[in-house]
Amino acid sequence: MMRRIWGLMYRHLALYRRSMPRLIELMYWPILQMVVWGFITAYLAGEQNNVASAAAGVLLGGVLLWEAALRSQMGFSLSFLEEMWSRNLGHIFVSPLRPRELVLALMALALARTLVAVLPAMVLAWALYGFNILNLGPALVGFFAALVIMGWAVALGVTSLILRFGQGAEALAWSVLFGITPFAAVFYPVSVLPAWLQPVAYALPAAHVFEGMRAALLEGRFDAGHMAAAFALDALWLAFMGWVFLSQLEASRDRGALLNIGE
Repeated sequence: MMRRIWGLMYRHLALYRRSMPRLIELMYWPILQMVVWGFITAYLAGEQNNVASAAAGVLLGGVLLWEAALRSQMGFSLSFLEEMWSRNLGHIFVSPLRPRELVLALMALALARTLVAVLPAMVLAWALYGFNILNLGPALVGFFAALVIMGWAVALGVTSLILRFGQGAEALAWSVLFGITPFAAVFYPVSVLPAWLQPVAYALPAAHVFEGMRAALLEGRFDAGHMAAAFALDALWLAFMGWVFLSQLEASRDRGALLNIGE
């Protein structure tokens, strides 16, 4: 099992071994986002009062953590799309690789791409703006993991739509999490949303992560309730989206669609 998973991972990792443009592309958007929001936070903190400085830190922390979810989702989706674009899906499924092993390999690839993309941005946030996200303490690991898992779940849903509708659904790989951003409470508390939207926000693992992040940065406390809720929702999302993906994959195999998807 592990050899099969590593085999698929190595196929993708080998593409980065001698391709500087691919590595730069991984880091480009997180660093650009961090630089732009870093200037905004520097402006907010310009008056040197505690309230403005705290608000600036919350914004920059939100940007960096939200990139973990974005890169996780896009890393999974784009790895799947690369297989589709190269018309390799048919070859994969005549190999001994099982569907669940494909999912695990894509998850591992997404995690690797996320770390390569986000860690340099975190280092630059500290070097350029003096914002150290490690101030969140051990909770940072939990926040990061919860967002990565959410990214996997969303990516499973996106790839399911691609399997069902073909290339017409490809744009979702780049856009779907941006559509969730207003409800994920990345830059503001859930209480800012209209009352009828707040239950929608609390159904997202990300909303609990960012509520917990603000509690840690602004109040200096760890909110175990939000952390537990984030992981519980992650488990539900991942189980449901995994079932949808495997069901749709089986349906695509039955109708022979895997051989026809691609450029």
